[in-house]
Amino acid sequence: MTVTFSDQDKLTLRLAAWGAVSLMSAAGAAGSAHKVGTHGSVALVSATGPVGHVLTKAPKGVKYGKTVAELADQVLPALTAAMNLLKEQAPAEADNFRTTVLVAIEAGVHSGNGGPSPTLAEMARKITEALDAA
Repeated sequence: MTVTFSDQDKLTLRLAAWGAVSLMSAAGAAGSAHKVGTHGSVALVSATGPVGHVLTKAPKGVKYGKTVAELADQVLPALTAAMNLLKEQAPAEADNFRTTVLVAIEAGVHSGNGGPSPTLAEMARKITEALDAA
């Protein structure tokens, strides 16, 4: 399957996926934030298909904001926009993108010892909700 995404489409997909990992990292405990980000990033660059080709690079020049709230204000709508874009342009890739993002956040959730913190679990719920809002 050949799918061609515009530069704007690629930015939307990257902002959504890499932003989700950033949200999880920001929600992680001080000692685990780096692990959450690392494990989530590995999951994104391990994606396959047309979505995988787009997600191999993090978005350049994006200013996510200084607080978790500012980050969420950008990323959560971008996740919904990315799903809408994929459902319209490449329906088979919508599931691939959703699964890739969910694997990335799961990798982050399970990067520490024991179960996820309540903060990480809640952020994962918000990300999943944004993906499913499309």
